[in-house]
Amino acid sequence: MTVEEYNNAVEAYADNLYRFVLKNVKIIDAAQDLVQDTFEKLWIKIEGVDGRNVKSYLFTTAYHTMIDYLRKKSRMTDTEGFRKNESFHEEQYSDLKDILNRALENLPDEQRSVLMLRDYEGYSYREIGEITGLSESQVKVYIYRARVYLKAYIGNPETVI
Repeated sequence: MTVEEYNNAVEAYADNLYRFVLKNVKIIDAAQDLVQDTFEKLWIKIEGVDGRNVKSYLFTTAYHTMIDYLRKKSRMTDTEGFRKNESFHEEQYSDLKDILNRALENLPDEQRSVLMLRDYEGYSYREIGEITGLSESQVKVYIYRARVYLKAYIGNPETVI
């Protein structure tokens, strides 16, 4: 990979990486740091990365960096108190986006990540498997479970309206 290809990769994928990471970590500064770390790792391995596979490399690296961050954060918050985990939504809201964001927060990290890669970023099951290191069937199972949970959390569409 050349320096020009690296600069093109920054221009082409920085916003998508940031959006993906921010949706999962929900902290602006942390998301910026994780994206910066991802591009730093690419710079360190610039000689060994093929310019044609840079998008896959970036999302794979960002995913693993983000998972490490979330695991570290969860260990730190576990000592401070337990996270409230609601299994379903009973209140009536008119803002579906707010309800969906609350439901996404309750998903396990891996389910949320694969769902975001599929539904927000548009990756195929195979590509998600390559990014996350999961098999294609595991990706499908995680996405299915996440969607079932979201459907149960949101509940009846009539109560949302």
